[in-house]
Amino acid sequence: MSYNLRINCLKFSSVLCLLLMLQNSFAQGKKNTREYGTDRFQELNALLERNQKVFGSDVVALAATDTVVFKKEMGELDSKTAVPLAGSSAFLTVALIMELVDEGKLSLDDKVSQFIPVYSTYGKNYITLRHCLTNYTGIQSDQKFFEKKKFESLEAEVESFAKKEIQTNPGTEFRYSQMGISIAGRIAEIVMKKKFDQLIKQKILNPLGMSKTTFSTLDGSAVDPAWGARSSALDYLRFLQMLLNKGQYNGKQVLSENAILEMRKISAATATIKSAPKTVTGLDYALGTWVLEANGNAANVLIAPSYTGSWIQIDWCRNYAFVLLTKNESGDQKLQPYLDMKASIDDRIRTKCR
Repeated sequence: MSYNLRINCLKFSSVLCLLLMLQNSFAQGKKNTREYGTDRFQELNALLERNQKVFGSDVVALAATDTVVFKKEMGELDSKTAVPLAGSSAFLTVALIMELVDEGKLSLDDKVSQFIPVYSTYGKNYITLRHCLTNYTGIQSDQKFFEKKKFESLEAEVESFAKKEIQTNPGTEFRYSQMGISIAGRIAEIVMKKKFDQLIKQKILNPLGMSKTTFSTLDGSAVDPAWGARSSALDYLRFLQMLLNKGQYNGKQVLSENAILEMRKISAATATIKSAPKTVTGLDYALGTWVLEANGNAANVLIAPSYTGSWIQIDWCRNYAFVLLTKNESGDQKLQPYLDMKASIDDRIRTKCR
């Protein structure tokens, strides 16, 4: 082979390699697209872009029925990135408690004192597990909604709650705080003889393939069943799809239909709510979630918003779920942008719901 021919072959090989690299990059770019279904949900897409200053620069939104029908990723956040859930964490903890109720390990009418005797010592004998899941414990809270105090264990933190004053009789006044859900989480630990973060992983997260979700802490402090989870949009969507599908996911019965019906019951009417985040002012409360729409005493739409600007929504009437996660920590959000997004999805989902 002549010298010139060899040079030409080398040049051709280099060009071919470059073309293959470009083709591979293009294919990867198509595979990892950051938008899906925006042509069908044009108004939702526009609302997300218009409100990006409100939500922050890093936002991911997913809407799904039995499959994902809309996806939009903005900034550095994508559907598989785990972020703090804050108040949206409690919904997962409620599911764990309901799983233990399904198994006959607990009843919502069980008294806290039968599991944690110190609550009997401090005169809190009448607080039940149901009171804990509905912010009706009556324990005085000097805690800001999103203040986090460090304890070495959930056991130590929950026992500290027992020493607080009773502000009102259990079941009479709703005051939003971390305490009730954390007490419920500690009761789950006691009954199952397993740490909360391990238990919820075994009972809820693993069966749903929620590999990006955890309640474990990095600094060794106590787990927080109320506000301490980290999760991705795709993980949380799996959880909501299970609830929409009568407790089933990928052929597994994770929760019973009765458990889900209990989770949808209105537990706290607006008139009894004395303390709550501004975002949910005027809404009723179920178990760990807020009632956006109801039919009688049953919620058709539940939401689990958080101070980070994230928004979790499940709509049984129209059979879809919507997850919006952000990295923002701007405190209480205005409700209207989220209601606008819901209206835009409702308009595109075919349903006989009224």
